[in-house]
Amino acid sequence: MNHHLLKFIAFAAVLPLSACATPARMHSETQLNDVALGCGLALGELIQDEAEKKLLLLIRDNPSLQQRTCVTQWARRNGLKPVFVTMNFPAG
Repeated sequence: MNHHLLKFIAFAAVLPLSACATPARMHSETQLNDVALGCGLALGELIQDEAEKKLLLLIRDNPSLQQRTCVTQWARRNGLKPVFVTMNFPAG
């Protein structure tokens, strides 16, 4: 097969995938709190980074596997990358 034809076929196969990538949009605090509560988290434990809109931060001490899975699924459906930040809050 012609070398240029192979390049074109490879390019044509990748093109539709790149067209699906949409820029991340900022979600409201209310939306993120609704997701947090739906995933068994507390208000304010799920935030979106304003500087890096694609990052969805879960800030919690030792989230369960179910909570991590719930956040990951929602993040991917919304074009975001989940980041899990473990915070050890002082007892008291």
